[in-house]
Amino acid sequence: MLRVILFDLLLFGTCGYALLYGRQDARIVGAVCIVANFASYGLVSRYEGVELGVLAIDLVVFAIFTAVALRSDRFWPLWVSGLQLTTALGHLLKAIELDLVPIAYAVSLRFWSYPILIILAVATWRGRKRLRSIGPPMSI
Repeated sequence: MLRVILFDLLLFGTCGYALLYGRQDARIVGAVCIVANFASYGLVSRYEGVELGVLAIDLVVFAIFTAVALRSDRFWPLWVSGLQLTTALGHLLKAIELDLVPIAYAVSLRFWSYPILIILAVATWRGRKRLRSIGPPMSI
């Protein structure tokens, strides 16, 4: 239970920071992280088989992160998209090896959420720092 509370604190702190102070890319990623987190809560059973609901959410999140990465002029969304792809591939791992221990499957799905949130926080912080030092972009 403590693990869930700590993750939720990291999630809300990071995503709240991105939603309040981030550029559009960071706000989209932050909102998607929050929505996907709560959407997947009710879908997980015991990780004994491929979690199809969580797989669907992970694929939608991957598609959104990839769309953000493709239109962004920053590099960090590529990292976030790649890490989300790694998460989605955890489902493939379970589909190939049905005898995979449920905790290993669960960890393969959850582990990359932490680096994604850390990248989002650093990207938001650096974006604010850059904006303060050079000013807002000029429109033509």
